[in-house]
Order: sequence, then structure tokens, then C-alpha cells
Amino acid sequence: MKLKGKKIGILIESDFYEHEIWYYNYRFPEEGAELNFLSRLWGQPYLTFKGHEYHAPFECHQSFEDIDDTELKTYDAIIVPSAMVSDRLRYTEDITKLSPAVEFLKRAFADKNILKGIICHGMWLVSPAPELVKGRPVTCHNNLYGDVVNMGAKYTNEDVVVDDDLVTGRSGGHAHLFAKKIIEILAEN
Repeated sequence: MKLKGKKIGILIESDFYEHEIWYYNYRFPEEGAELNFLSRLWGQPYLTFKGHEYHAPFECHQSFEDIDDTELKTYDAIIVPSAMVSDRLRYTEDITKLSPAVEFLKRAFADKNILKGIICHGMWLVSPAPELVKGRPVTCHNNLYGDVVNMGAKYTNEDVVVDDDLVTGRSGGHAHLFAKKIIEILAEN
């Protein structure tokens, strides 16, 4: 149990890639990690999201909006998954303000002790705060190449890229490689 005592948060919303989320749902706890799926619950006790491929339901009972800095420090990793999750989470009622999910991600990036994992289209959640990846080597889905270049990141043509406290993955189809690298890093710390 390489991750015994470790705590991982994964952002979730509708149009998630089922194979990726199901993989994480089993793989991280298999290594002993406490796994929490986090979303914007809009004042509800829970929300049921539907997957992209099979429209499989997934209930989320935890909101990142309720996590203060003290609780955030209890997380060893925060992961932004693939598919449309990040596009949905970057919605904001007031376009002059960052969405709550982007604000949460900025707080996670401010703490170097928290490993940040972003895979595939998860990079969309970073686009309103490009300073988070500016100058850093990253990978992403081929469709987001222009986005990461415009954010000032250094695109790296690899399936998984590690830059200090940031792990990026190419696509949801590489979730196993991405998770393996996150497990390795967390096990070392």
C-alpha cells in the first residue's frame, strides 16, 4: 500500500470520461489512498453527473467550495481529469471573475506540497489563469496544443510530463500512465 495515509482530490463534473474516472476510483484506493471526488455542488447536498461515453451516473457529495486553506493542505494531490469536466467547471456567472474551480486550482498551485495532476482537456481549467503553467513543460491532448502554447507553457511531446509539483498527461487513454506517475511521486514523499 504505497499511498497509505495519502489524500487525493479529483475534480468531477458531467461529460467525464468513464474509463478514466473508474480507473482512478479503484487504482488510488488500491494503493491505500483516501480518494475524494470534488465539484461545485451549487448548494445541493450532492449532484449526479453523467459520463461522456456511456452516460453512466456518478454521484458527488463533496464541494471544493467548502475547502478552506487548512483543509486544502491535507490533500497530497489534486487532479483535473480529461474530457469536458474542466470546461464545465470553468463556468462563471460573472465573466469578469474567475470560476470557483479556477480559484480552487490557483490555491492548490500556490502550495508546492500539493501535487497537481492535469490530463488531456483538463488543461482548459488552467486557461483563465495561464500564469500557473507559463514557462513550464507540459503535455496535453493534441487538440489543445495551441492552447498550451498560448498560455506560455512549453509543450512536450510525451505521454506524461513531470515538472516539480505538476504532472500532466496527454489524454484520458493515458490515465494508467498518468496515475502510475502520480503514485510513484506520492510514494516517494
